[in-house]
Amino acid sequence: MGQQETVATSLADTVREGIGAALAEVDADLARRYPGDPGTRQPIHTVYVPGDVFTAGTLRSWGDQALAMLDEHAPDAAALAGVLGLSDELAGPVYERVRAKLEREPVEDLRIDFEDGYGLRSDAEEDETAARAAALVAAAYRDGTAAPYMGIRMKCMEAAVRDRGIRTLDIFLTGLMEAGGLPDGLVLTLPKVTYAEQVTAMVRLLEAFEKARGLTPGRIGFEIQIETTQAILGADGRATVARMIEAAEGRATSLHYGTFDYSASCGVSAAYQASDHPAADHAKAVMQVAAAGTGVRLSDGSTNVLPVGPTAQVHEAWKLHHGLTRRALARAYYQGWDMHPGHLPTRYAAVYAFYREGLEKAAARLAAYVAKAGGDVMDEPATAKALSAYLLRGLDCGAVDPAEVARLTGLTRTELDGLAGRGVMSV
Repeated sequence: MGQQETVATSLADTVREGIGAALAEVDADLARRYPGDPGTRQPIHTVYVPGDVFTAGTLRSWGDQALAMLDEHAPDAAALAGVLGLSDELAGPVYERVRAKLEREPVEDLRIDFEDGYGLRSDAEEDETAARAAALVAAAYRDGTAAPYMGIRMKCMEAAVRDRGIRTLDIFLTGLMEAGGLPDGLVLTLPKVTYAEQVTAMVRLLEAFEKARGLTPGRIGFEIQIETTQAILGADGRATVARMIEAAEGRATSLHYGTFDYSASCGVSAAYQASDHPAADHAKAVMQVAAAGTGVRLSDGSTNVLPVGPTAQVHEAWKLHHGLTRRALARAYYQGWDMHPGHLPTRYAAVYAFYREGLEKAAARLAAYVAKAGGDVMDEPATAKALSAYLLRGLDCGAVDPAEVARLTGLTRTELDGLAGRGVMSV
């Protein structure tokens, strides 16, 4: 075709322009409400430690205790694989990476707890503990011993403990500021939220602190903990959690499911309170849909079955924790809580096996998509986005290495970011 041919149309340009004008407000609302993935690393777990128990050596102690448990109850790759049902192909690489992770970075996200794990104390005692927590966190970031993410869980916004929670948060944040400023990995958790207005109150509180300390507006974000039925379905029949995300005005970083408080609020008997109960699945499904596309991430809850006692008992607890973690990963809950150092080996084993066992197939599908080479599966842009995100999560936690991903896909980290919606590249 030497010249571009003119095709026939029937609609005037004013029709297209009119539709664009009519939808301009909708376009802006979509961009504001659904900005997509924030493009940052998401930790695979959150470790909770009571405020009075946390010390400068807590992170290293958790890693050392986890390594000691491996030495005692699964001293080699075959032993751990036998407990967890890992294939011979995965056993060695997973075991080696788990041990290396426990030595290098045993905890990815730490929450110093001033809520259920801490309880009610005198004001003087909680004041002192909050100030000490700030000093320890600031020192950890200065000397390079901090977890990638660290912060506190304050008391909730209910009337009985509201003032105490606000004061503890103020002391902690002020202590960090006095010690040199807020660290990049700072994370705050607001528990037991039942009404969107409590989220709004948290926003106003953080706005006031930012103004008082001369911080950039919006600098401080927070997690919303979903622990009550009212947080999922309000009295008006609406999905409260969606309203909470809106009420956070862009500050909500994630939604954390609270296994035992939520189960209890549904009337589930203690023996059946678990993250795989149907009530839990319903709540998390609502959370997942409400958060989709907003940039707000999701975290599963925890198990209260601790890997302690004789080897047989530890192995049973490990099997349970490993199974729950794998189940959550398959359901796109890439983070959970860990309550004991003995949970770390199975957390990392489950996560590493999840990413390693699917590495070659995901990489091949993504490479074929980019090359338009087809294959036995016809993938679309949405699937390429999911494949890229899968590989990036594996890279972030240490399950796979940059060199092997580059070799298998032919893509750089920047290109993976773009395909996953974390950058500007599109294919």
